Amino acid sequence: MLVPALEGHRIWSATYDASPNALLALDRRTISERLGSLRGLRVIDIGCGTGRWLVHAQEQGADVFGVDACEEMLRAALRKPAIAPRLILAEACRLPVRDASADLTLCSFALSYFPDLIPAFHEMNRITRPGGRVVVSDLHPDAVHAGWRRTFRSDGTVYELTHHNDSICRLKSAVAQWGLYLDWEISAGFGEPEREIFHRAGKQDLFKAVSQIPAIKALSWIRQ
Repeated sequence: MLVPALEGHRIWSATYDASPNALLALDRRTISERLGSLRGLRVIDIGCGTGRWLVHAQEQGADVFGVDACEEMLRAALRKPAIAPRLILAEACRLPVRDASADLTLCSFALSYFPDLIPAFHEMNRITRPGGRVVVSDLHPDAVHAGWRRTFRSDGTVYELTHHNDSICRLKSAVAQWGLYLDWEISAGFGEPEREIFHRAGKQDLFKAVSQIPAIKALSWIRQ
């Protein structure tokens, strides 16, 4: 069943944290290796969902805040006491955050769900301090071309989320004019750390095939 992204996340929020997600595990493994220590940094996560990156960054010693447009996802995040006071219900294109207040602005696997991608990224740029980073990740274009879909199962129904497949390409061409320096760009595929997730889901036979395809793309810009 195809559903709008916001409605899909409302449904998904009830089970989002219940089952390991290989894409999100790969995303965290890949990006955290590049970010290094977050101690003492202010990290603002746009499209924070149930707070997976907030928990990680806080455990690393960061001062964290999370923004999401889905109230149900934030209610799930509220069950994590350490980040509960750090959650904001808002649209990505209208962030209630002051200028230059983040050392690191992160947007992980949310870009393709924004109906207004460029205004949302403009807001991320605005809230990042000079010298700070804007880091985004999303499904790799090769995975999209291979037919990978954004789906989840709830109460026996498979839901597919509406999305924009060209988010990364559109973003790269748009931000070139904003004075942002592209510090790194990486592609990553599933590896041994994710194999167990496939095994636990009963999809061990799928692992070999999908591990041959880049699964995520992540980019980091430095604000001048």
